[in-house]
Amino acid sequence: MTHSVGAEMLIDAELLRYARQILLEGWDIDAQLRLKFARVVIIGAGGLGCPASETLVRAGLGQVHLIDDDVIEASNLQRQTLFLPDDIGKPKALTAAQMLQQINPLIEACGTVARLSEDNAYQLLDMQSGKPDLLLDCTDNFSTRDIINRISVRYQIPLLSASAIAMQGQLALFEPQLNTGCYHCVFGAPPNLDSSSDVTLDERTCANSGVLASTTAIMGSLQANAALQYLGLTKNPLTGKLLLWDGSRMQQRLIGYRQDKQCPICAV
Repeated sequence: MTHSVGAEMLIDAELLRYARQILLEGWDIDAQLRLKFARVVIIGAGGLGCPASETLVRAGLGQVHLIDDDVIEASNLQRQTLFLPDDIGKPKALTAAQMLQQINPLIEACGTVARLSEDNAYQLLDMQSGKPDLLLDCTDNFSTRDIINRISVRYQIPLLSASAIAMQGQLALFEPQLNTGCYHCVFGAPPNLDSSSDVTLDERTCANSGVLASTTAIMGSLQANAALQYLGLTKNPLTGKLLLWDGSRMQQRLIGYRQDKQCPICAV
């Protein structure tokens, strides 16, 4: 059974499941419908991808596609919340998608075991069916983020990029179609030497630097929060802002950025 007067596309099961969300001031059935018909591609099904995708799916995101070429290891279970001990050795993307489908049968979740590149992006993002509404960068190294940013700019797809290392995280939502700047404008080109050490940012990953379980959970949730506002309310809560989260001090702050008019990626 469907409902009329703006709710004709929400079935009873959806109205019941998302009732508390629809009751929110500023979030109505129209917002829920926009979320239902949104398609998101998440690159990375690990510490960030798990909490971000789970929150979005529970909230009613219509289609989610996870891309990851890695398999589940015992060390992942500390923070990658969609996986269980019996999943060790299985592909992350497929296992996460299967779990998401079980969490919410009303949505569509799929996974692809692959490494996204500029060469295969058109195929993996299913561009022949139309552009995704949003890309979520949930990877853990600088060079991959740079590639995802190039893809975002090339195909004019909004990019919600998060990172989490140790007890710190960063978050930004870039809209290349508005010419307001991109990941490269903020962070430059890899490799970028960290002035505080002799380790390049490209080498600083969870595998070699460590990460507290709560860091990925919090950053993944913040990423989902920004995505929900963008998809459901057509609002970018981070326009021109980079969010910096410091778990050791329990502090969060925003710093501004603008498009680099000399940026070789988005200003050409």
